[in-house]
Amino acid sequence: MINDLLPVALINPLFERSRHFIGLLDCETDRFLRVNPAGSDLFGCRDMAEFLEQSGHNAACNPFAPGKLDHIKTVVEQTGRYAEEVEFQRKQGASFWGKLEVDLFAVDSKTYLLVQITDINHARSVEQQLEQSSRQFEAVFTNATIGIIVCDKRGLIVSANQFARNQFGYVDQPLEGQSIDVLVPDTIRGRHEALRESFNADPQVRAMGHGRDLYARRSDGSVFPAEVSLSYFYQHNELYVVSYILDITFKKEAEQALIEQRNKVAQLNIELEQKVADRTHALMATLHQLEESKDELTKALAAERELGELKSRFVSMASHEFRTPLSAVLTSASLIEKYITTEQQDKRQKHIQRIKSSVNHLNDILEEFLSVGKLEEGRVEANWTTFDVNTLVSDVVTDMQGMLKAGQTIETRLDCPLPARLDKSLLRKILINLLSNAIKYSGEHTRIEVSGSCRGHATQLTIRDQGIGISEEDQKHLFERFYRAKNATNLQGTGLGLHIVAKYVELLNGTIGLTSQLHEGTTVTLTFHHDNHSAH
Repeated sequence: MINDLLPVALINPLFERSRHFIGLLDCETDRFLRVNPAGSDLFGCRDMAEFLEQSGHNAACNPFAPGKLDHIKTVVEQTGRYAEEVEFQRKQGASFWGKLEVDLFAVDSKTYLLVQITDINHARSVEQQLEQSSRQFEAVFTNATIGIIVCDKRGLIVSANQFARNQFGYVDQPLEGQSIDVLVPDTIRGRHEALRESFNADPQVRAMGHGRDLYARRSDGSVFPAEVSLSYFYQHNELYVVSYILDITFKKEAEQALIEQRNKVAQLNIELEQKVADRTHALMATLHQLEESKDELTKALAAERELGELKSRFVSMASHEFRTPLSAVLTSASLIEKYITTEQQDKRQKHIQRIKSSVNHLNDILEEFLSVGKLEEGRVEANWTTFDVNTLVSDVVTDMQGMLKAGQTIETRLDCPLPARLDKSLLRKILINLLSNAIKYSGEHTRIEVSGSCRGHATQLTIRDQGIGISEEDQKHLFERFYRAKNATNLQGTGLGLHIVAKYVELLNGTIGLTSQLHEGTTVTLTFHHDNHSAH
């Protein structure tokens, strides 16, 4: 206990300059003898005089609830000090939280209480926000439907959510404290250590693998395909790495199923082409198989959201492009059965020709499918030879004469005095595809121009038509698989032709440019640089 009052010269600065409530209370009268200005403001009083006037048991500025002061005095008399966090009431009714500290001292046989009250509203608010943020983080981390693992820079696991434990088979054993390498297959564990050191030297938020297949190791030694993203943070100047792990077993199975279904569809269509001439009655069964395959393919594609748009375009195209010729074949076959007399031979011949035309159309569609498949699998390579471009273009134009509509013409203007070194077969396919499009999307009595020049190691060919044209919006997507311009939906086509052309041009180290205006026509320009493929 304090036996003497502190000198006034020392007490005044303590009272006047303190930013917290400081009050001196007489234990006999239970009234404050002195309160600093900050204390008066804290309880909403105009000044110290008003506070002292209203600091009785029932006064508005009394900081103690009824009976509270008696309890405090009892505790202080026993221990010499009292402290707790209390919700106080201001004069105007607003409340606040404060830390109450009370010390007992005596002077001349009289006892006094030194009361200090610190406003902790802000501190409590910050503490509540931190607690709420912590709970939110814990909820997200714990309930996340993806594996989350936090490691230090040495690769030791410091935290793992429940999903990760289940994912890696560590439900009943801890992951914390183990090296992240226990989750890496043995075959790449040595390389993984080097990759970890590289990340520590230059941490970045990124995905792992860069196009390679990644695998993770479970506690029982089995592995599963995974997608892993990395993030990081610093705590107390220490680097921590956060790994987000997604099991993509289902995705890989769906991709494999898609490949198998595509091969199955291709095989079914080849069989259809071989049998259609002498087994027209088998077309309905084959169509049923195709429908079943389409349904199975649709289910497989639905499992992989990234291929959703591709699925929609394929199903739409297949539904239209397969049904139309197959329906024509079925109808013509049914009508042929009715023409049994010799006099009806011309009618039979008409429908037989219709069947052949439909089968040829189906064959063209299948050829485009097979070409896309070979290109995607990397089974198409350029066979570089030296040949005369003028002759090739002339041959292609001659072959296309049978496709021309009434009054359509193809004009050529070529300036290729020297042979070019390219893949003759691929260039022929490119020209046939582009000329077919020009004929298909142009009206009768229109002109199609083929021009070109060969200078040094560069060959440039241009096909210009006077057709329906392509909108600017559609031009952005023309080289995508199964994409068809909006103004061409009523015309036959798979949407694969320009995609295949673009791939062939790429194999020939060339570029393709397209300009078009609606209702005015389209111009396609091919440029090939064959500097590195000169004849030996």
